[in-house]
Amino acid sequence: MFYDETKVFLKAGNGGDGCMSFLRQKYMPNGGPNGGNGGKGGDLILLADENVADLRNYHFKKHWKAKNGEPGRGSDQNGKGGDTCILKVPMGTEVREIESGELICELLNHEQEVLLLEGGKGGRGNATFKSSINQTPRQFTEGKMGMEGEYKFTLKTIADIGLVGFPNAGKSTLLNVMSNASPKIDSYPFTTLVPTVGVIEYPDDFKTLTMADVPGLIEGAAENRGLGHRFLRHVERCKLLLFLLDLAATDERNPCDDFEHLRKELVEYDPKLGEKPFVVVGNKIDEENAAQYVNEFKKRFPEIELHAISALLEEGLPHLKEKLLANLS
Repeated sequence: MFYDETKVFLKAGNGGDGCMSFLRQKYMPNGGPNGGNGGKGGDLILLADENVADLRNYHFKKHWKAKNGEPGRGSDQNGKGGDTCILKVPMGTEVREIESGELICELLNHEQEVLLLEGGKGGRGNATFKSSINQTPRQFTEGKMGMEGEYKFTLKTIADIGLVGFPNAGKSTLLNVMSNASPKIDSYPFTTLVPTVGVIEYPDDFKTLTMADVPGLIEGAAENRGLGHRFLRHVERCKLLLFLLDLAATDERNPCDDFEHLRKELVEYDPKLGEKPFVVVGNKIDEENAAQYVNEFKKRFPEIELHAISALLEEGLPHLKEKLLANLS
């Protein structure tokens, strides 16, 4: 199972208490104050890691806490600071405070760090209160509480190209033959239930593009039917959308109607998605009625270019790869 959202309770460490202590040695029964300060509580840091695939660690464990600072001790010994708690999350993780709904941060790049919660300050030992008018202070302070809060983590896939289509359009097959990804492929709806990201290589240009196979949409996804919102949010950060249409009209779906429905679902979910650049690809050109639907598409959408391919037979892919690179250069 793919975990792309979860709620967690996070807390930084508390500061250690200051110490009240006095020097006591032979022949020095009334020595001065020597209570040390408490250590600072550990911070809580988020770290984006390209090797972390999803949010499963935070689905099964909901509470995370940094270490408290140690209390001060006599002989002017300050307490040790609490260890920092570093939480590794996938690139593309969005963090919101649950109570306010405020977006706190987005972690988009490998090894990007965010100090989310700061540990509490350590308390003062009585040695720090010594003055010319108070040689034997009995004052000390407790450590401060570390920051805490409840947060929602949401993962939104990061890729150059978002591969969008209804179930069985052939998205997994296309991603497999164009990249190094190996998604599960079968002739059943919703073969893909998690986003899969592959890398398209251009050796002659020393470039690469990433393509995300977003799980197949259904009509009404924008209203959160099926797993609508969980699927749609994975195209928000893509620079280019690739609409993949089924020219074989599997399940008696008209690919031209499918294109209209796909565009409608995206715009209803987020109007900004309607402003993204896109290319339209008709898959299964080798099937019997494919030419009929190619002609229908040209008549209904004369201003939009349709790239006809067969992902299974790997026909038309070199031209498509160059088209994608040109659109993103």
